[in-house]
Amino acid sequence: SALLPPWRSPGARQRFTHFLSEAKRCRSRPRPPVPASQVPILFREPYILSGYRPVGQAWSCYVLSLFQRHNESVNVWTHLLAAAALLLRWGAEPPWPAGPPGAPGLPEQPLGLYVGSALCYLCCSVAAHLLQSRSELAHYCLFFLDYVGVAVYQYGCALGHYFYGSEAAWRAGPPGPAFLPGAALLAWLSCAACCFAKSYWRRPYPPARRVCTLIPAGLAYLLISSPLLHRLGAAGPWGPGLRLHAAHMALFLLSVLFFSCPVPERFLPGRCDFLGQGHQVFHVLLALCSFTQLEALLVDARRQGPGAFGEEEVLRACLLLPLVAGCCLLTALLAGRHKHRQLLAESGGRLGELSLAEVTRD
Repeated sequence: SALLPPWRSPGARQRFTHFLSEAKRCRSRPRPPVPASQVPILFREPYILSGYRPVGQAWSCYVLSLFQRHNESVNVWTHLLAAAALLLRWGAEPPWPAGPPGAPGLPEQPLGLYVGSALCYLCCSVAAHLLQSRSELAHYCLFFLDYVGVAVYQYGCALGHYFYGSEAAWRAGPPGPAFLPGAALLAWLSCAACCFAKSYWRRPYPPARRVCTLIPAGLAYLLISSPLLHRLGAAGPWGPGLRLHAAHMALFLLSVLFFSCPVPERFLPGRCDFLGQGHQVFHVLLALCSFTQLEALLVDARRQGPGAFGEEEVLRACLLLPLVAGCCLLTALLAGRHKHRQLLAESGGRLGELSLAEVTRD
């Protein structure tokens, strides 16, 4: 066999056979949605009785399910369309005016990173809701990735609020110097808490799981919103930017209500399987929140004017974003590796799932 050409070796034939089987699977169409009783308990949502995609199909089937009617369709499309709208709005923004000669201009990097962070959380959310039904391991790994996107967005919001939404008096006070490092730390802590809660507790989830995820996120929200709360509490009329900030904060708090409580499906079991779920309302409100927040930051950027910040300060703050993203991604990878080993042990070494490498490969 050593004299056989490489393409006729047993290993090559095996790989070619595997390629043909995968190609055949890729040609298959998504199977119709099934009732909750036909999917593992991990994939079942409270009061959602049907519309689930069968587990174990080819990856291409879940990608093609973007055009299929199932109970995740609205969750996918709301954030997919929101990402496109946000990108188009940012692209339509005219160039900012430069400052006086020799003086630093209005920093554009923080706002660009805010838009990038918003696109990051929206795309991670789309990937999680579109592909998570592939397997239990894929479900866990993709939602760990979703938590990374949310953490990156948290710090992106902090950048926008600090450089465009804060007053000079607030930045000179005690919260100012610790604001961005604290926001970075709480963003990572929120991601780590969500990964832990997702991995540790099983359905039906106890209230402790919700508490574990909401406390770090709540602390992060209070810190990130502190420059806006300072402006809202100050005497004087609210300008256009402040009114937009008040609107996006109200939208966010309303979205948290629908995220935390399964309404209206709690009162209409089986009636909201495809449209009207609380999580779908949460997605819509969060998308509107991000769009309104961008408009508020654009107004604030014009109000702030050039020369308010030095280039070194802007650079240090912006470099924290890839650090936050890297730490959160490492946390998610470690959580995924731990979950893979746990699922493997529970199945007695016969896990009918893809390995972690296979999940990330496709």
